[in-house]
Amino acid sequence: MIVHQSKNLTFFTPESFENTGAIFVDTGISAGFPSPAEDFKEQRLSLDKELVKNKEATFFARVSGQSMVGAGLDDNDLLVIDRSLEPANNKIAVCFLDGEFTVKRLRVEEGKVWLQPENPDYPRIPITSENDFVIWGIVTNVIKRV
Repeated sequence: MIVHQSKNLTFFTPESFENTGAIFVDTGISAGFPSPAEDFKEQRLSLDKELVKNKEATFFARVSGQSMVGAGLDDNDLLVIDRSLEPANNKIAVCFLDGEFTVKRLRVEEGKVWLQPENPDYPRIPITSENDFVIWGIVTNVIKRV
């Protein structure tokens, strides 16, 4: 369910389903030599339980753009955002800035706040008292397609 769409992010609320989850193989999948299949264990895994710590304060948003590629956030990635977490220096945050949502790294130094993109093609953004600025939530996970 889409909650809000802006130029940079599209927000979704997580849906909760009972007794669901994909099959999880708890053997550790080797990226080197194959491991014997005899240790194969199967159970159900819910990504909600793995990724959502505070259900009432968690939202998903899809990234649009390239300003955070250096932090591993690519165009069309799905962010997990927790609005209950305290903002802090160096955290990646979803912010509302002058009428638009954006995702950037928070920089707080000597009482000043900047939004730092993780792509050298984009300038850092100083936050001043003239800005309409709210730290909306902290990014806790990113879900990628391969």
